[in-house]
Amino acid sequence: MPQSLDELLDLLELERIEDGLFRARQPRTDLQRAFGGQVLAQALTAAGLTVPEGRFPHSLHGYFLLEGRIDTPIVYDVDAIRDGGSFSTRRVSARQNGKIIFYMSTSFHVDEDGFDHADPVPDGVGDPESSPSMAEVLSKLTGAPADRWTREWGALDVRYVGNSGPGGGLEADPRHPARARLWIKTDGEVPDDRFLHSCLLAYASDLTLLGASLVPHGEVLGSPRVQAASIDHAMWFHRRFRADDWLLYDQVSPSASSGLGLSTARLFQRGILIADVAQEGLIRRARARP
Repeated sequence: MPQSLDELLDLLELERIEDGLFRARQPRTDLQRAFGGQVLAQALTAAGLTVPEGRFPHSLHGYFLLEGRIDTPIVYDVDAIRDGGSFSTRRVSARQNGKIIFYMSTSFHVDEDGFDHADPVPDGVGDPESSPSMAEVLSKLTGAPADRWTREWGALDVRYVGNSGPGGGLEADPRHPARARLWIKTDGEVPDDRFLHSCLLAYASDLTLLGASLVPHGEVLGSPRVQAASIDHAMWFHRRFRADDWLLYDQVSPSASSGLGLSTARLFQRGILIADVAQEGLIRRARARP
């Protein structure tokens, strides 16, 4: 995955093949398959390149159908479903080697006045600058070297709330046994482009969310004992934000069963709710290899 923010921004520079058809580059990576957040962000970028000016994403719903290869470019085919007076709807198909690996429907909306309310930010989340990094925490929990994480995820700065990692350090809540909180932002400044910030948040949103469903079971994403993969992903963008400023990622998993985990989350910036996210994914104990 991109080791720097500049590399991530390059991944979101799509080649226009023809109207509604785009090709995306792949990063250098040691991963065995394309990162779901990369596909989400590139698909949202492709959709946004086809909508009228002044409309910004307010929701997306995506399904991961096949593993994305890391040695083949991904082609994004955008179907312009509708452009109304206030909304634009797009459907995006991501293809590799003639097969659809990902589907997404997304809606764009013009800014307008309306009713306004929001949940308050949780208490006791501490200071992101003094919280441990994802690389530190996951290195301790999995035994893998810390540079493995920084090499793959260096475009993002991710810190855990609670000094012992996912779910650790949080006050016990019997109503929500599976939860985790993180601080997250890009590792560097981003140009003042509202749509680009939405695409970067889509990228970041897939990194840790499924991990909340593993908290009660003493496992983490990236452990060799766990087989995990995103299946579907949804986001709702409520208010303006910046991806290069700290975002509190408040995650809860209401259920895990039959090899599936469901996680939902709220994203806050400077005390304001800016987005909601939901994801279901595969989580099962890795089968021993002969």
